[in-house]
Amino acid sequence: MPQIRIKDYASEARIFHARLFILTIVILILVSLLLGRLVYLQIGYYDHYATLSQKNRISILPITPVRGLILDRSGAVLAQNFLAYTLEIVPDQADDVSALLQELGKLIQLTPKDLKRFAHLRKQRPGFESLPLRHRLSELEAARFAVNRHRLRGADLRAHLQRHYPMGSLGVHLVGYVGRISDSDLKRIDRAVYRGMNYLGKLGVEASYEDILRGRAGYEQIETNAHGRRVRLLDRRKPHAGKNLYLNVDARLQAVAEQALGARRGAVVAMDPKTGGVLTFASTPTYDPNPFVNGIDEASYSLLRESPDKPLINRALAGRYAPGSTIKGFLGLAALESGRKASKRTFCPGYFTLRHSRHRYRCWRKSGHGSVDLQRAIVESCDVYFYDLAAELGVNKLYEFLTGFGFGRYTGIDLDGEKSGLIPSPEWKRRVHKQPWYPGETVITGIGQGYTLVTPLQLAHSLSFIANRGFGMQPRIVYAIEDRADKLIKPLKPTPSDLNPVKNKQYYEVVIKAMTDVVHGPAGTARRIGYNAKYRIAGKTGTSQVIGIKQDEVYIEKNIAERHRDHALFIAFAPVEDPRIAIAVIVENGGHGGSTAAPIARKVMDFYLQKILPQKTLGVIPSATPAVAKVKKGRLGRGLSGHKRQRSHAQN
Repeated sequence: MPQIRIKDYASEARIFHARLFILTIVILILVSLLLGRLVYLQIGYYDHYATLSQKNRISILPITPVRGLILDRSGAVLAQNFLAYTLEIVPDQADDVSALLQELGKLIQLTPKDLKRFAHLRKQRPGFESLPLRHRLSELEAARFAVNRHRLRGADLRAHLQRHYPMGSLGVHLVGYVGRISDSDLKRIDRAVYRGMNYLGKLGVEASYEDILRGRAGYEQIETNAHGRRVRLLDRRKPHAGKNLYLNVDARLQAVAEQALGARRGAVVAMDPKTGGVLTFASTPTYDPNPFVNGIDEASYSLLRESPDKPLINRALAGRYAPGSTIKGFLGLAALESGRKASKRTFCPGYFTLRHSRHRYRCWRKSGHGSVDLQRAIVESCDVYFYDLAAELGVNKLYEFLTGFGFGRYTGIDLDGEKSGLIPSPEWKRRVHKQPWYPGETVITGIGQGYTLVTPLQLAHSLSFIANRGFGMQPRIVYAIEDRADKLIKPLKPTPSDLNPVKNKQYYEVVIKAMTDVVHGPAGTARRIGYNAKYRIAGKTGTSQVIGIKQDEVYIEKNIAERHRDHALFIAFAPVEDPRIAIAVIVENGGHGGSTAAPIARKVMDFYLQKILPQKTLGVIPSATPAVAKVKKGRLGRGLSGHKRQRSHAQN
C-alpha cells in the first residue's frame, strides 16, 4: 500500500509567518523611507517648491509701451504710431487648425511666408498661446473677418501700434527706421527691458535715441488654471510711454534740399553756426523706410543693396570725399596764424614745381593767374598759391591746423555711424602704408587732394568756426525732448566745441572778405549764385578728383565716364554779418562746384533765410500731436507736399 504523507501544518504556518514578518519589515522600511523623503521635501524644500508652484499658477504678461514720436522743429510728424490689426490663432481653441487656415485663406490673403512663419511659431510655443498669422490687415480685411468671426473658432484680431513714417523717403537717413528684433539684436540687448516689445530702432534717430523713444514696458500679473488659461487679474502696472523728440531739422527745408539734389548722388548739410542745430541733413538717393518696419522682402532689399547709386549709404554722415578747394579758406587762416602776410604774393605761371624737381603741379587755369595775394588766391581759387603755401608750412603744420578745425575728427553729432574723415600725416602713412611721406604729397594736400578726406557734416561743422569768427558748436540733431507724463518740453543745451585753432578775429575777417568776394566779386568762382541775392554770402567752391590723369593729359569732362568725373563741392554761410546758416553741398560726379553745388546751396539758404527764419520763434515749439495717428488709405509712404522720395583742375 502506498504511503500517505500527512502535511505539517504547524511547520508551514511557521514558514508563512516568518515570510510575512520579513515582508512587513521590508514594507515598513520602504514606507519609512517614503515618509522621510516626504517630510524632507515638505519641510526642507518648502520655500523652493512653493515658489515653483506659485510660478505655475501665476503668469506675468508684459504690456508694450507706446513709442515716442519724432517731430521736426515746427511740430510736423516724421515718425508716428498708428493702430493696426494682426490676425492671430490660438491652436488649442481651434477644432481643426488646418481647416481653420483654409477658411481664413478664403477671406484674407495669406502668403506662403505667412503660413511658414505660423507653422514655425506653432512648433516653438504652447498651444494655448495666441500666435500671429498675418500682420497689418487692411480695413476691408478686418471688416470681412469681423463678419465671419462667429464661425472661425480659435481666430481673432489683435489691435496694436505700428510704426509709420508719414513723409516716406523724406529724411530717411536722418530719421532712420525701426525693425523687428532679430537674433543678432537679442545677443546685445537686455531681454528684460525689451520683454513684450517686437521692434527697436535700427538706423538714424530711431536707433541713436532708442533708450528715450522706446519707453518702459508694463505688466499684468494673472492667475492661470492647470491648462494655463487666464482665471483672474492679480496686479497691473501701466507701461511708461516713450518720450517725444523734436529735431532741429525743418521738414520743409529738408524737402527743398532733397528736391534740389534731385536724382543726383550727393548730400546737403546745413546747421545754425550759433547753436550747432542741424537744419537739414540730406543724402540722396533716398528710399522709403516703411517696408523695413515689418521686414522688407529679400528682392526689394537686394535692389537697394546692389544699386550702383548706393541709396543705403548716409552720404551726409559717412560719405568721405577729398575736400578740394573748399579747404583753401582754412589754409589761409593757417597761413596768417603762422605769420605769413596776407599781402605776400606768389607768382602763378599755371604750374608749381618743387626745388630740385621737374614735376609740375598744375593750376586749374593753364595760363596761370600771375601775381596773387591771399585775397585773390581764395577768390579765384589759385592752386599754385596754395601749393606754395603748403610747401612752406610743411605737412606737420597742415595737420595741426586742419585737425584744429575739426577735420579728421568726429564732430560728436548725436547720430550713430559717423565717419571721421582723414587728415594724413607722415606717422599715419608709415603705420598704414608702410611707406615714407614725400614732399609732393604735402603739395597736393594744400589743395585738398591726395589722402585728405572729409565728410559733408565735417565741412559744415568746420565752416561754423569761420562763420563765428573763432568758435564752433557741436552739431546736434535733436532740439528738445518731451515727456508725455508731465507734458514738459525740455530743449537741450548747445554744446560749445573745445577747438579754437585761430584766435585772432582779424584773421577771420581777412578770409571772410575773400570768401564773400567768391560769391559777390566779379571774378569769384561762385559769382553766379550771388546775383540778385538779398543777403551777403561767404562761400568757397571745390572740385574733388575721382581719377587721376597723366601730367600732359587735358581733362575733358565729356570724354570721361559719368562716374569718373569730378565731385562738385560748395561751402557757404550767410548772412555774412550775422550768420544764421552754414552749409556744405556735395554732388558726386557733378563737375564744377560753382555751377553744380553752389546753386543747390543758394536754394536752401534762400528758403531758410527768407521763409523759415522770419516765421521762426526761437525756443517755442507746439505741443506734440497724439501718439496714435489715423492713416488713411492711399496716404502711406507719401512725402511732404507729394515728395516721393592730381591734374589740371577745372575752375573750382
